[in-house]
Amino acid sequence: MVVFVIGGAGFIGRRVVRTVAGYGHRVISLDIVVAPLFEDLGAQVSSVRLDLSNFEEVVAAMATYKPDVVINLSYMRENLPRLAMKVNVLGMDNCFEAARLCDVGRVVYSSSIAIHSRQQTYGIRKIVEADQPTPAKQYAVHKVFNEWQAKEYREKHGMCITGVRAAHVAGIDKIIGTVDHVQCIVNPALGKASRLDYRDRMRCVIHTDDMAEVFVQLAIAKKPEHDIYNSGGESLSLGQIAEMVKKFIPEADISFENETGGAALSGGYLYDNDRLVQEFGISYLPYEQRVAQMIEQVQRGGAS
Repeated sequence: MVVFVIGGAGFIGRRVVRTVAGYGHRVISLDIVVAPLFEDLGAQVSSVRLDLSNFEEVVAAMATYKPDVVINLSYMRENLPRLAMKVNVLGMDNCFEAARLCDVGRVVYSSSIAIHSRQQTYGIRKIVEADQPTPAKQYAVHKVFNEWQAKEYREKHGMCITGVRAAHVAGIDKIIGTVDHVQCIVNPALGKASRLDYRDRMRCVIHTDDMAEVFVQLAIAKKPEHDIYNSGGESLSLGQIAEMVKKFIPEADISFENETGGAALSGGYLYDNDRLVQEFGISYLPYEQRVAQMIEQVQRGGAS
């Protein structure tokens, strides 16, 4: 099987590339920046420069390499609104349309729990895939549009396009997006202080290796049963993550500006991922174990 990974040099993408390769498939990693990340994998992985906002480039790449499945992980946050629109909206549509024209069997793309602006909108219960989105930022609106556009391509062209609403992904090299749950771990591991806003701010956290496995399982499946899946994860406050860190670094300097008030401000953090569990047998390591792994990686100078 030939698998395209768009955004393959990114935070999640580089793990997806290696996970796909681990299953024995040929991988084409596409990104705006080509970096020597996969040289140890030899000819099994090719790195190709791709501007996702350029439709002709996307079609040419798919026509050249003829992928069986495309995984699109490319995105931009809203700090550069026009560029974000070009990558997140136009780029995603370029991916869908090029896949249609090139008869690609399956597309898997990254959506986000950002589409649910506040947990309190849904009550203190698990959010399911059928719950209506309530986007509050440009990035979230883009993800809602991606899901709508995927639905249009499925209904009008009979394509197999599957989305994953990724939770708050954690890894020691995460530097953009929601990063407070990462800084709470990485800074103490580096001997630095962590200053965070609310002790009770909630996050639905998932380690990047687990997130990569979810994308790959959906990509190599013949036909997923559903069009959209919640990744789920472990629901924890920043205070709870801090206590996990202190089990391994008792002297960790982690402080909060406020003890309470963050829970009410938190985005969605309770998620039902029964679809993934029942269909693919997905399970995640306890987050405390992941915290220990991340601390060890930082302290030995690792990046993944």
